[in-house]
Amino acid sequence: MFGVSWQQMQAKVRYRILILTLLPILLTLISLVFITIYWNISYTGKQLFMKVKADLTVATNTLEQVQKQQEIQLLNVSQSWGFQNAFKEIKQGNKAQLADINAYLEQQKQILQLDILRLIKVEQAAADPDLRLMLPKIQNQEALSGLMVLSAKRLDRLDPSLAGVARIPISATLRAQEPKKLEETRGMLSRSLLPILDENGHASWYLDGAILFNRDTVIVDHIRDLVYDKGTLPERSIGTVTIFLDNARISTNVPMNLFSNYIGTEPRALGTLVSEDVRQKVLVEGIPWVDRAFVLNDWFISGYSPLEDIRGKRIGMIYAGFSEAPFIHTYILNILELGTILMLVLLVSGFLVYRGANSLLEPIERIHHVVKAVQSGRDLRIGELGLDRDNELSNLAEQFDHMLDLLQRRNNQIQIAAEQLEVKVEQRTRSLQDKTEELQRNVALLNETRQQLVTNEKLTALGELTAGIAHEINNPTAVILGNMELMKYELGNNASVVEEEIELVIQQVGRISTIIRSLLQYSRPGEFNAPLEMHQIQSIIEEVLVLVRHSIQKQEVELIKEINTECAVQVNRPQILQVLINLVVNAAHAIESKGRIWIRANDWIENGEVIGVKLEVEDEGIGIKPERLSRIFDPFYTTRKDGTGLGLSLSYGIIKRIGGTIEVKSTLGKGTVFTIGVYHKAKEEQENNPYDGLHFGAVEDEVNHQS
Repeated sequence: MFGVSWQQMQAKVRYRILILTLLPILLTLISLVFITIYWNISYTGKQLFMKVKADLTVATNTLEQVQKQQEIQLLNVSQSWGFQNAFKEIKQGNKAQLADINAYLEQQKQILQLDILRLIKVEQAAADPDLRLMLPKIQNQEALSGLMVLSAKRLDRLDPSLAGVARIPISATLRAQEPKKLEETRGMLSRSLLPILDENGHASWYLDGAILFNRDTVIVDHIRDLVYDKGTLPERSIGTVTIFLDNARISTNVPMNLFSNYIGTEPRALGTLVSEDVRQKVLVEGIPWVDRAFVLNDWFISGYSPLEDIRGKRIGMIYAGFSEAPFIHTYILNILELGTILMLVLLVSGFLVYRGANSLLEPIERIHHVVKAVQSGRDLRIGELGLDRDNELSNLAEQFDHMLDLLQRRNNQIQIAAEQLEVKVEQRTRSLQDKTEELQRNVALLNETRQQLVTNEKLTALGELTAGIAHEINNPTAVILGNMELMKYELGNNASVVEEEIELVIQQVGRISTIIRSLLQYSRPGEFNAPLEMHQIQSIIEEVLVLVRHSIQKQEVELIKEINTECAVQVNRPQILQVLINLVVNAAHAIESKGRIWIRANDWIENGEVIGVKLEVEDEGIGIKPERLSRIFDPFYTTRKDGTGLGLSLSYGIIKRIGGTIEVKSTLGKGTVFTIGVYHKAKEEQENNPYDGLHFGAVEDEVNHQS
């Protein structure tokens, strides 16, 4: 049940029923948990604060009882036989008895655990600045007690040992004010003054008794044992009592390590400081503190009350409190217990609801399973559910099966109609495709025929024209050439004067002869047919590099060859040299300044077999505009001022005569690539009519790059 995802739980009815059934139980138990937590925090917290307030009251009253006890002790001493017997001698003027009574008082001081016990005259009390404050407050000649703070010098005058006992080093404490001094040298005393009356009821002597709270453990331990006896706090909770002089602990049972089990031997946190929040409220504002407080290094439920001296001035605090952590531990334990009970109740309730809903929901799950199967394309039916025929689910299943039967029959009819329609569409599409292909072939044949007619007419007219021109020009050029040779011979040594002009005339006559020969070759290609032989393409490219080096030496053009084939081809070596040289020279002319020309040779592979060689001539020139690409193989078409326009036409004718292919791709500003395909064995059928393929609608130059 717990391995089902949330989406599946929503999709399944049984889980939805389970959730709806358990939801009220879950909400009720969660509410119970939160109410319990609220009660624990509210009422138990209030009770804790009430307890610490009562503990603080007990501590304060106990401190007052200590002072009352001092008064009783002084009264008992004054009424004792030893004191009365010695005091009579003193009143009679026997000063020798003064030493005896002081010894007696020293003995009683040790017995009563007092730090000060002495007999002084009225004049001495009046001269003492501390006792002088108490004298006006003595009424009915009864003892008076109060707190006071004495400096180290005053303590030394009372008893030289008290100043050393009172000295306590001050320690920096978390959340407390920074220490303003390194040690506390003052002492806090609980002091009592009892008048000793004479026969006339006048006080001429006083008994002065006091307890020094600095480093005293008796009072704070007595209060702790009284307030935090065994069984009053949870296990591991620490109850502590402290007397502060200002904000420093001078008498305490707070251990330095709060996380240890306090037994009584742990060093006490003397000289540590109270937290700043408590100091501000209790010492500065004089308001008691009953709340959580940070004690040394842990949180305590704490009560602080200010202490005042006999003048009503705030001189310190008394504290009572206990550690908070055990109570929080108890809260958390209660929450965990409630959570565990909640989970157990949910598990048991879920199991019972699941078992109860299982028999009811099995038919629904079977219906759901069949619906999912039908959606995935399977042919299933619900069938019998094992229920009465009058059952709603049984009727639903029967109607659903009937609906599935109707749906299947409709689907079969639609499938048959779709198949028939698909066959008709396929037949009509095939018929249209056949007619389209036939039309495309006819259009291509028409274009090819038109181009061939135009070309043949051009060739016929060109042949007649060039034949006449060649005949008429050859004779004069021959006469000119002969006369120039004769002139050079007749002039002899004097020919050097006009040698440059003679050579120029001879060169121009040679150029005229070359143009006439090209015209004749173009117009009557059959007369210039040469035999075809097998040649290695690598040697042909090496020879091309040698022949063109002189033509392009004035340009900073780098020729790069990349030969990746060893296939031999059937060509006429001079003619293929003429084609490659023509392409390289044209490439050099297309490069304006510096650049590179690549001559590549790779295997020509079709159907996994090497059928020849692919030759590429690529340059980094200016490129050819798209509108000119279709005319570059036309006779006499050139963009150069000194060009004849026959180079590419003758190259095209030479390649076509051996059955090869020539293609061109060009991108403006980047360069041009001419690709020549030469078969391993030349196509003999194209040698009979080499110019049948000289039409540019069927030229195999796939121009894929546009400017």
